[in-house]
Amino acid sequence: MIYVGIDVAKDKHDCFLTNSDGEVLFKSFTIPNNRKGFETLFQRVESVSDDLTKVKVGLEATGHYSYNLLGFLLDKGLTTYVINPLHTNLYRKSLSLRKTKTDKVDSRTIATMMMSDMNLKSYSDTSYHNEELKSLTRYRFDKVKERAKLKSSVSRLICILFPELEKLVPTLHIASVYALLSEFPSADAVANAHLTRLSNLLSESSKGRYGKDTAVMFRDAARSSIGSHMPAKSLELKHTIKLIQELTAEIDEIEAAIKRIMDEEIQSPILTIPGISYRMGAMILAEIGDFSRFDSADKILAYAGMSPSTYQSGQLDNCYSHMEKRGSRYLRYALYNATKYVCHWDKSFGAYLEKKRSEGKHYNVALSHAAKKLVRLIFAMEKSGKAYLPVA
Repeated sequence: MIYVGIDVAKDKHDCFLTNSDGEVLFKSFTIPNNRKGFETLFQRVESVSDDLTKVKVGLEATGHYSYNLLGFLLDKGLTTYVINPLHTNLYRKSLSLRKTKTDKVDSRTIATMMMSDMNLKSYSDTSYHNEELKSLTRYRFDKVKERAKLKSSVSRLICILFPELEKLVPTLHIASVYALLSEFPSADAVANAHLTRLSNLLSESSKGRYGKDTAVMFRDAARSSIGSHMPAKSLELKHTIKLIQELTAEIDEIEAAIKRIMDEEIQSPILTIPGISYRMGAMILAEIGDFSRFDSADKILAYAGMSPSTYQSGQLDNCYSHMEKRGSRYLRYALYNATKYVCHWDKSFGAYLEKKRSEGKHYNVALSHAAKKLVRLIFAMEKSGKAYLPVA
């Protein structure tokens, strides 16, 4: 068996080739991060092995830096392993007490690690192509987070310019309020607006829900408002609302792309679980990737950083262990949010959450238990391919 260790970087990659006997086939060498460098690596692999099925390539999970090289290796039919940097770091320290870390040393460490660790799971084409779904779900996550910050800014600006408005509407972040403030971005502007224009604007933006009575109410409140007249803040409010509307349109486009992939390519049974939407379902599947990489649901829990940490030394044993939180924060976010809705819509999960609460557990602790139950259900469903059957 031939083992290839690759330490990935932005502009270059350090590679090391050895065989099962520990014989060094190619000392650590550096290739540029381009087509010519990739071909150089593949030529050297071919020069030492006639059978590519007997070649194992390992590289660290380094985000987007390894993506193109990973695609090249998979296209060439090489069995490739993507290794958690935490594992390689711990393995390197176990080999020597000296603090030695260089790119060339890391490439050799990765190759040696593959020789000794039989539990590594190879990276499949399914995982590679799943990256598109992961990119979309993470992109949406960032956009939603960005929009949330802008909404906080809108609330802050309205508190300065027209504080009475918040008590007159169910929420500030609805189309009718945004339409009103885009044209009349202060209490002073609303107070001086023509009633007909104000009524028409609210009626159109609310699809008939608000009319003349609401317009009169808003204008009366504006005329007695304590809001400040600050043109600079009004301009900031208009621009912030415009940015939110643009982000919302982008998020809708991203979600349409996610739904298309879920319907046409993924077709996962977990969407049959009450409370799991396309958005959270897609994020869960994208972050887990190829389920064949995991032997059990507990491995997925560990990957998500939802396993309890353990500390035991002599007679000391921690009784109140905290969650590790070392894994994918995106997966943890998706699982917790999905669990909240599943507990609301599914009787068995709702009952399980209440049972944990009745045991005196804090809501978040009880929810973490329900999330673990959900992970085990998702793992079983993905393995069997069967739809969810609610308990009567």
